[in-house]
Amino acid sequence: MLIEMLTRANDAARALLWGPPLLALLVGTGLYFTLRTHVFQLRHCGLWLRKTLLSCFGGAGRRAGGAHAVSPFAAMCTALAASAGTGNIAGVATALAIGGPGAIFWMWISAFFGMMTAFAENTLGMLYRERGPDGAPRGGPMYYLKKGLHSPALAGAFALFCVLASFGVGNMSQCNSIAGGLAGVFGVPPRATALATAVLLALALLGGLRRITRVTEALVPCMALFYLGGALAVLWCCRANLPQACGQIVSAAFDWRAGAGGAAGYGMMQAIRVGVSRGVFSNEAGLGSSVMVHTAADAAEPCEQGMWAVFEVFADTIVMCTLTALVILASGVYQPLLYGLAAGTPLADRLLTGAQLTAAAFSAALGPAGGWFVAVSLALFAFSTLLGWSYYGQRAVEYLFGSSAVPVYKTLFIAAAAAGCVMQLDLAWALSDTFNALMALPNLAGVIALRGEVLAAWRRYRRANHI
Repeated sequence: MLIEMLTRANDAARALLWGPPLLALLVGTGLYFTLRTHVFQLRHCGLWLRKTLLSCFGGAGRRAGGAHAVSPFAAMCTALAASAGTGNIAGVATALAIGGPGAIFWMWISAFFGMMTAFAENTLGMLYRERGPDGAPRGGPMYYLKKGLHSPALAGAFALFCVLASFGVGNMSQCNSIAGGLAGVFGVPPRATALATAVLLALALLGGLRRITRVTEALVPCMALFYLGGALAVLWCCRANLPQACGQIVSAAFDWRAGAGGAAGYGMMQAIRVGVSRGVFSNEAGLGSSVMVHTAADAAEPCEQGMWAVFEVFADTIVMCTLTALVILASGVYQPLLYGLAAGTPLADRLLTGAQLTAAAFSAALGPAGGWFVAVSLALFAFSTLLGWSYYGQRAVEYLFGSSAVPVYKTLFIAAAAAGCVMQLDLAWALSDTFNALMALPNLAGVIALRGEVLAAWRRYRRANHI
């Protein structure tokens, strides 16, 4: 009875929080910074790629000077580890099933403007970061909410919601996906997955930020290349269907009709709502979570660290989520008419969705190997999310209760990961959406209120570098 009451209350809160006002605020914030920086993400694409991805080949992006600092690349990898979770594999499939192919177009729009939201919040984080007792840099939305907006209440609220979200979207939900994928494809008992996950997580957490970033710095590029290779293999096999898949995404994005009488049963507003919300769930632009690790980077220039956040959103959504969507559409396992007519009816529960739909798409081209490929990818993506969100939770707990509470948090986080492997977590997934929205609200309030400081930092950077 208690679970049912909590579920109903959360469903009502989630519907309210993820309604048009918040979606408009998320996209509107990115649109504002896009216009004020004269479409930075396009006009200066060469600049932010040179300062991020290309700087790694010369070594500049991978260097860390201080004993407690990490390199900009390592910070970005940890942030990307947190965002590149099940949303890139299961979330995209869910967006297609609920919102139709048009949802992918609006996911792109969300990511395009989200690049500038991420740039703004991470630039602010760098401007307001401070040194901890150990000399390591500390930052996050709670610092610019407290010191810039002069609102300790909003800062504390953000930190609290971040801690709660770290146990849901950043922990138990991810572990449940790992256990489900490994059990379904390889027959690994969930209890064995729980033990292995707890041990590996403990080994990473006990080494602090430096060990977490060392793991993510090695894991994230490898898992991204692994997934990229598999997706490109499927798209090569289904290359004849690619033009049609791209056409479905664009044409369905602007179909105003809704209900079973409309094209494929989907409407434009449903596609926008699902696409934007899934995009934010995937890349976390606007939530403020990635600020906590980007501000730990050994970088003196706030705007340049903000560019790493731009690249993070680009890699997460524009690249990886798009690959998943094209694989599903080009493989032929997703039928827009069937899914559209079933939307909102009991038939929808009988259709493949989430990771199952993605696995079916890979299997259609690669045979049985497609199933294990998705299971392994899901495990890698979800474990990387565990590492990223564990750091977010640590910083939020430290802000709220001091550094002495961090070991307690780590113990609870490891225990929750083991429990997540063996429990049914429908409510945990639903609560994750709610806590994400509750994090976004105070963070966006700070970003909007302090927008002048972001733009001033960008103008200073332009003058100093003759841009």
